[in-house]
Amino acid sequence: MAQPARFTFDLDLGERTAAPVPTMPEDLVAQLLAQAREEAYAEGKAQGERNATAMAAQTIAAAAGAIAARSSEMVAALDDASQTNRREAIELAASVGRKLAVHLLARQPAAELAALIAECMQSLEGVPHLVIRCHPEIADAIRDIATAHMATSGFSGRLIVMGDPDQRLGDGRLEWVDGGIVRDINAISRSIDSKISAYIAAQRGQHEGTAH
Repeated sequence: MAQPARFTFDLDLGERTAAPVPTMPEDLVAQLLAQAREEAYAEGKAQGERNATAMAAQTIAAAAGAIAARSSEMVAALDDASQTNRREAIELAASVGRKLAVHLLARQPAAELAALIAECMQSLEGVPHLVIRCHPEIADAIRDIATAHMATSGFSGRLIVMGDPDQRLGDGRLEWVDGGIVRDINAISRSIDSKISAYIAAQRGQHEGTAH
């Protein structure tokens, strides 16, 4: 039977052989690093562009919203200004009309009443009498005007012209048996003012309804 070999301590355990380390060419390492840098740069650039695009879209959306809001405010302001200008124009026209009417009455105080007499006498055939009340300053002129119209109208009754100090210059009353008519510049002015106010109120209500 063979004898086992005895272990002799001739092997120096302190000396170890290092495992071989794999090596890579330096130029390949440099190439890989450069490629990694390029890929990182490209990814960073793409991400930055995406962020910039998103921020630009948000900015544009916010700006569009602000412009829309301002546009609505501007349209409302323009509508209000248009309503104000229309109202002021109407009020100015009414004021000018009143002043013109006053000047016309001062120059021709009998003109409006004369027109009223001419219109009424065409339909007073068979009426026994006609009473005309006017300001005393124009009573004679109105009598002459009415007498002249009697010759060309259907009225052949009695004509009575009375100077009434309660009548304003240019105003008057025509009275017959079953009727009469009044020319009152104050009443006409109030009627005009009422119609102007109603028109402005209707325009304002229509504007407010459209705005809502």
